[in-house]
Amino acid sequence: MGHWLYRNIIEPGKLPLLLALASFVLTFLVTRAITRLIRAGKGPFRDITPGGVHVHHVVPGVVLMVVGGFIALAGGRRGFGSGLAAVLFGMGVGLVLDEFALIVHLDDVYWTEEGAKSVEIVILTAALGALVLGGFLPFGVNALSPDESRDRLTVVETVGANFLLAVIALIKGKGRIAVVGVLVPFVALFGAVRLARPNSPWARRFYRKRPRARARATVRAYRHDRRWSAFRRTVEQFIGGAPSR
Repeated sequence: MGHWLYRNIIEPGKLPLLLALASFVLTFLVTRAITRLIRAGKGPFRDITPGGVHVHHVVPGVVLMVVGGFIALAGGRRGFGSGLAAVLFGMGVGLVLDEFALIVHLDDVYWTEEGAKSVEIVILTAALGALVLGGFLPFGVNALSPDESRDRLTVVETVGANFLLAVIALIKGKGRIAVVGVLVPFVALFGAVRLARPNSPWARRFYRKRPRARARATVRAYRHDRRWSAFRRTVEQFIGGAPSR
């Protein structure tokens, strides 16, 4: 285990990324546990309301991100400073993304259906961080051989093609596939060649005069949502708590 850690994490300089990812996930889980205890009225924890103003934890999250970012810029990629910066930055990201929905809606939607978006964003961010930690680079550049990596034209073509696939998947209304496809090109290709979501810009532009394609897209989206929405909602509520009724 120690040899693997040194060869795959420490030697390539990925230790700060590992520390940031671990502190990010741990901070999110601890924060959710505390907020659920506050919601249930259990334990010693209470909302922070100095002067009657509810201070959301996104505020200390931003502070930690700023401090961690400046320490990282000043301390380089190795040593105690880089590790400290990574931990502070990861903690800040965990606090901020836990209230992602609040930032988007500019309203306290933490315990509503809209608030579940925060949990979804955290899961997606953690997955992307794990992919990068595992060696995946944006737009599939990691898949190139050493000889191909030295060929600038090959790199440009690879990045351009994978970027285009990710954009097509995004226009087709497949945002999650597009984001993951930035790191895993095959996923972007899968999203780009399949039918678009019925309300996506692609469907409005190209399915407008194709009623059969529009109908197929609608049926496929309905079946997909029926199959996966309940599962995704169960996972999100298990991690983040059920919304208020």
